[in-house]
Amino acid sequence: MSPLTHNKKTLGLSLMAGALLCVALLMSSSRPMTRAYIIQGHDMSNVAVAVQAAGGRITHELGIINAVGTTLEARQLKALRGHTAVSKIMPDAAVQTAAFVQGGSPYVHYPAIVEADRLHTEGVYGSGVTVAVLDSGFLFRAETNRGIYHQKRRLAVYQSITNKKGRALDRFGHGSHVSSIIINSDHTGGADRKYNGIAPDAQVVAIKAFNKHGKGSYASVIRGMDWILNNKDVYDIRVVNLSFSAEARSHYWDDPLNQAAMRLWEAGIVVITSAGNNGPDPMSVGVPGNLPYIITVGAMTDNYTPADDSDDLLASFSSAGPTVEGFVKPDVLAPGGHITALSRHNSKLARQHPEYHDHDRYFTMSGTSQAAAVVSGIATLMLQVNPDLTPDDVKCRIMASARPAVDDDGNLAYSIFQQGAGVVNAYDAVYSPAAGCANNGLNVGLDLAGVEHYGGRANRDENGNYYIMGMDGYLWSDGYLWSDGYLWSDGYLWSDGYLWSDGYLWSDGYLWSDGYLWSDGYLWTDGLSEVTSVNVWVPQE
Repeated sequence: MSPLTHNKKTLGLSLMAGALLCVALLMSSSRPMTRAYIIQGHDMSNVAVAVQAAGGRITHELGIINAVGTTLEARQLKALRGHTAVSKIMPDAAVQTAAFVQGGSPYVHYPAIVEADRLHTEGVYGSGVTVAVLDSGFLFRAETNRGIYHQKRRLAVYQSITNKKGRALDRFGHGSHVSSIIINSDHTGGADRKYNGIAPDAQVVAIKAFNKHGKGSYASVIRGMDWILNNKDVYDIRVVNLSFSAEARSHYWDDPLNQAAMRLWEAGIVVITSAGNNGPDPMSVGVPGNLPYIITVGAMTDNYTPADDSDDLLASFSSAGPTVEGFVKPDVLAPGGHITALSRHNSKLARQHPEYHDHDRYFTMSGTSQAAAVVSGIATLMLQVNPDLTPDDVKCRIMASARPAVDDDGNLAYSIFQQGAGVVNAYDAVYSPAAGCANNGLNVGLDLAGVEHYGGRANRDENGNYYIMGMDGYLWSDGYLWSDGYLWSDGYLWSDGYLWSDGYLWSDGYLWSDGYLWSDGYLWTDGLSEVTSVNVWVPQE
């Protein structure tokens, strides 16, 4: 074949390929755009029938909130609005994990900071208790697959993204890190061995809801929570760790992810979540951390001196309350600065920040994700010693045993809206006799049924200062003004709830303003992001 003949043939093929590409582009440009939604009603099967009748494609069955995930064209969405089977239509929204990479050493110090190591010497390792971690996957290593006596302890792995049970390799690296904090059975060796996990002998169930980029969706997260609810008795799941957050865009009871978390709490599962990494400004706690029932955890740092607690600090990134409904969040603080735990050296996070990986097994990260994992481990230890504790009992004892940070004069060093009840202590929480000091006045069943919703004791005066009704002298002005005392009384009165009604703005006469009140339909409009991800990175401390 001559060069000219070859060129003519090549030109002909190129023209044909170009024509086909033009046809494909024309076809794709004429194809109606679809978006992801969560469609809720009183009965999931009826909602599914309505969606299919409208021509929509069901992507997720979300029985935990009587909803389905679906993709819809504009005309299909219009057909579903006002349908008798449909009570609410919400675009699939964004969630992100609460962690950022930060430097540190391979020394794992956090079990000693919260005194979990004292419990280990007494034989309290979390044995026989199952914790579920909903995140970006799981690290399959001996230290995570097996307990302290080398027995197999991983019970199940579920991929809520694909709705499949099986191997869920963590290519992002966040879920591995969080799981390791809770269950890592690696230790220092010798007779006086120190374990690198808070509950190194606990059972674990891993739910992968975030992909290799740390991204997910409301629908995938909720489907993971639905799986947990449906399998809680199969695997005896007692604790769920949710180390992610999304922007709060509605009252807590209207958010579908919050509704799923409330279902888990109602079912007797202790739900622990991160406050988020959007601090230190007030009202920066995200979803599901703004949910009054569950345990929301902020982060502190040991200032690189783990043996000296005199210079411990609130992490500057740790999100602060109050919530829009007036609840104090976070509930407690836990170590969240330069936390060293297991994670693959070739995960996306480790490749982005290789200087924080030892190029073997351990990676150092910071965030309220890590702080939440510490508290999940503590809850697991508590349930080994006292399996009859309810979620409200666990929350009460964790708060009652926490230690507030105070200054040299004995006054609070940080606002109650930043530290809640203070830094957790595993040993005291396990042996605490406290009862009835959390979620008083709240009824999760009535809340889910839409019969009652609740507001907390936080308020703001005419000068924009935040305070707690019933705590004389307590004021938070410009973010950094503390109260005159820290004696918690009345069973943590700030965790109580008032009945919420239309126009009810607490009791002192000051009306929330500046957009803090949402009207019906404000949330879940068509402009919301359809992507969720694990918590934002924050500057190194």
